[in-house]
Amino acid sequence: MLANSLITNGIVPLKTSETGEEALGLMSEFNLSHYPIVNNEQLLGLISDEDIIGNNIAEPIGSYSLSLSKAFVRDRDHLYEVLRLLGESKLTIIPVVDDKDKYLGIITQNDLLNYFAESGSFTEAGSILVLEVPKRDYSMAEISQIVESEDGVILSSFITTNLDESVVDVTLKINKHQIQPIIANFERYSYKVKFTMQEDEIFDAAKERYDSLMSYLNV
Repeated sequence: MLANSLITNGIVPLKTSETGEEALGLMSEFNLSHYPIVNNEQLLGLISDEDIIGNNIAEPIGSYSLSLSKAFVRDRDHLYEVLRLLGESKLTIIPVVDDKDKYLGIITQNDLLNYFAESGSFTEAGSILVLEVPKRDYSMAEISQIVESEDGVILSSFITTNLDESVVDVTLKINKHQIQPIIANFERYSYKVKFTMQEDEIFDAAKERYDSLMSYLNV
């Protein structure tokens, strides 16, 4: 799950000599709001459509001030780092460079979404359970033991910080169709079960949301 596994080379980067008008044309062609600028295989940064609109579109983009000159990942970075940067900076793409800062290509928002949507932990049948856990008491080892005691397996998990910083939400994807015994076991150990969704509900909700997202991204 490294950045180099999702690099797209089909989008030719801009050069500083190209104009804002040319940049907007490429963004429109590929349905992007950001585009890489590269000279002599060195990444100079990303240009956004807002950067262009704030300048004379007939001028070379080399004369523009870039708002995203430091947005990139290295080819050996984990995809979670790619996801973090895309989310934090609200990007449609992220450039990828090697350890010598040579530009290798980009990862698009669509590429990353499709990768996670098609990964085993998302496509394998199961149920979702969300626990609200005091941060000081959080133990994935104990949570795993509780699930496994009912012959369950955790396919994936992630932690979300709550508005109340003393607690965290722990989201679990579990391989069982019916998780009522697991829920009861968590409650016996005084865990707060905040949300559950079983297989049929997951499939219907995920399909609806995925179709809506793909429709939005293809506008």
